[in-house]
Amino acid sequence: MMAALEKQATGSVETVMAEIGERARRAARALALAPTAAKNAALLAMAGEIRAARDAILAANALDVADGKAKGLSGSFIDRLVLTDDRIEAMAKGLEDIAGLGDPVGRVLAAWDSPNGLHIERVATPLGVIGIIYESRPNVTADAGALCLKAGNAAILRGGSDALRSSSAIVAALGRGLVAAGLPADAVQLVPTADRAAVGLMLGGLSGAIDVIVPRGGKSLVARVQSEARVPVFSHLEGICHVYVDREADLDMAVKIVLNAKLRRTGICGAAETLLVDRACAATHLAPIVTALAEKGCEIRAPDEVRALLPEMKPANEADWSTEYLDAIISVALVDGVDGAIAHVEHYGSHHTEAIVTENPATAARFLNEIDSAILLLNASTQFADGGEFGMGAEIGIATGKMHARGPVGVDQLVSFKYRVTGTGQTRP
Repeated sequence: MMAALEKQATGSVETVMAEIGERARRAARALALAPTAAKNAALLAMAGEIRAARDAILAANALDVADGKAKGLSGSFIDRLVLTDDRIEAMAKGLEDIAGLGDPVGRVLAAWDSPNGLHIERVATPLGVIGIIYESRPNVTADAGALCLKAGNAAILRGGSDALRSSSAIVAALGRGLVAAGLPADAVQLVPTADRAAVGLMLGGLSGAIDVIVPRGGKSLVARVQSEARVPVFSHLEGICHVYVDREADLDMAVKIVLNAKLRRTGICGAAETLLVDRACAATHLAPIVTALAEKGCEIRAPDEVRALLPEMKPANEADWSTEYLDAIISVALVDGVDGAIAHVEHYGSHHTEAIVTENPATAARFLNEIDSAILLLNASTQFADGGEFGMGAEIGIATGKMHARGPVGVDQLVSFKYRVTGTGQTRP
């Protein structure tokens, strides 16, 4: 099957990618004018096709998973790669949820009248063609394609080579749904080759075809995108996420939140990688939390001062504080109150997601106001860092930069704007 996929890429990689870009640009023009009803009909049809193709998608995924295991991929990576009946149903339901969202295109974002009588409106418009480069997670294929469609954009998807069969089966289903609704199948295209040269061509913009790039993956992928991209980038950097347990935290709540933040799904970007505990409550809070983690099979890494209290933990080194484990591993440090927590997060964090557990409103306010991360939570798990949980239907990723989009990137973040100015014959003196 892998050979068959590669045969889809007839000709050189450059030729194939140029054709994909041209088709995407044509599709984007059609989508920009598509009414809301047509886009919603396509999304519902796409959901139906995903369900109808369940067996084909699972069969393709089984081959990808078998290859991944043969390559020795980590357990957390395999977890991100695996599709199940429930995950396929979640994909389909996500498409239906996106159909139920408001259409961001054409919204009047602001309006005012100038002193000379001109009426000025700022109106949301599609970005055009969005290139999404992501690793593993085949479900991103459906989420990204659907979000781009709802916002009137065409999508060029370059998924991880380890999930190429799975993503191809998903895109085939999406294409059938698009055609059924009278929209171009080229609105959602998958790069049909694992050749890394295709990524370089996307980062170059495909001769002006791509308007923005969204990377979703590990540090090496994002670093390459940021270094080589010649088009705007919505950066989705790694998730070095922290949970800070304050001296005024409810212990039972803290245990519950830390366990969920770390272990619910270790392979997602919102999983907590570092636990910070206020020194003032170390005697009462540290052991119960760490013991609960260890009992669930989590490896604990900590400096000497923490290991002096709980010597069974592994020693932490400097690199641990800036490592996204994506596995059942967590680093633990003691800090001097909220000041110490803020300093640690700002020094080692990736500006993704941080949580504080405390019953003190003033302490919570300092943490939420002074830390410069895209998502901050009070008395809740970092695993809520998700567009679906935010009511966005789905997300392309969590943007950790500050330009245009930040936090979960959903339909409202996938538009730009233009100005419409209406006059009554005014001329400028």
